[in-house]
Amino acid sequence: ILSGKWKALLIWNLHQKGIIRYNEFRKQIPSITQKMLTQQLRELEKYGIISRKTYPTVPPMVEYSLTEIGKELIPIIGSHGSLGKAVCERIS
Repeated sequence: ILSGKWKALLIWNLHQKGIIRYNEFRKQIPSITQKMLTQQLRELEKYGIISRKTYPTVPPMVEYSLTEIGKELIPIIGSHGSLGKAVCERIS
């Protein structure tokens, strides 16, 4: 479910901001392609980790937020980040 380069980063950004619009993700993570961002967000929505809300405007406005399941992943993602930092410090 969390495989790949981007999913944990997307979840962490949602944790930090609460609600993020599609274009805000593009600004926060400029190295992700539009295709990959759309694909990753759809997969996270499919698994019930994030919710997507579309507003009937022109152009359509889309907002993403974490579901309760997504919020439960935050300690796991945070601990992976802490472990990564510790390993990098030992290597340096």
